[in-house]
Amino acid sequence: MTPTAIETYILNHMDEESTLLATLNRDAHVKLLRPRMMAGHLQGRLLKMFCRMMRPARILEIGTYTAYATLCMAEGLEEGALIHSIEINDEMEPFIRPYLAQSPDKEKIRIHWGDVKDILPTLGEVFDLVYIDGDKRDYCACYELVFPYVRPGGFILADNTLWSGKVTDTCTASSDLHTKGIIAFNDRIRNDTRVEKVILPLRDGLTVIYKKREAV
Repeated sequence: MTPTAIETYILNHMDEESTLLATLNRDAHVKLLRPRMMAGHLQGRLLKMFCRMMRPARILEIGTYTAYATLCMAEGLEEGALIHSIEINDEMEPFIRPYLAQSPDKEKIRIHWGDVKDILPTLGEVFDLVYIDGDKRDYCACYELVFPYVRPGGFILADNTLWSGKVTDTCTASSDLHTKGIIAFNDRIRNDTRVEKVILPLRDGLTVIYKKREAV
């Protein structure tokens, strides 16, 4: 997708990618079939900034993919903080491992290979921030699964919640399970009184969800 003039302007007036992230970005576009699934420069810098602001001690990421977003969040973490990132597709491991090994923040990252339903209960953690970027068909189930593990006053970020604008296309929504999953999730969050929420029209849509302190 060719960036618009305003997108190019934004990218030219923000922090650059590290050399490691730029290399990962290039390699993903050469070696992977769906590099657009990667968070990318703008969203990566935003995730880092969120971590600067929120100062989370524990992060859960669902859907590691290339670990681009993982590395970006790790940049914004304080010493002693930790990201648990869960990826169901273990075929991504050979791609991911070299970049994690080179990262100055590698001690802040733990990658888990498998299904979040199996792994999450074994971690023994309560999370300050959860980043959901897995299978769009499972967003509702994933949200309900992780919610008890988010501390009151914590945040959930959900990626791709505008799904290339397909959320407003009734024809596509009726036939595409991924679109149906995102629409169901957006409706679920809209009606959830336990949280405050806002969808940012950034890239493919990023929903910021705040778990109220009185939520159970």
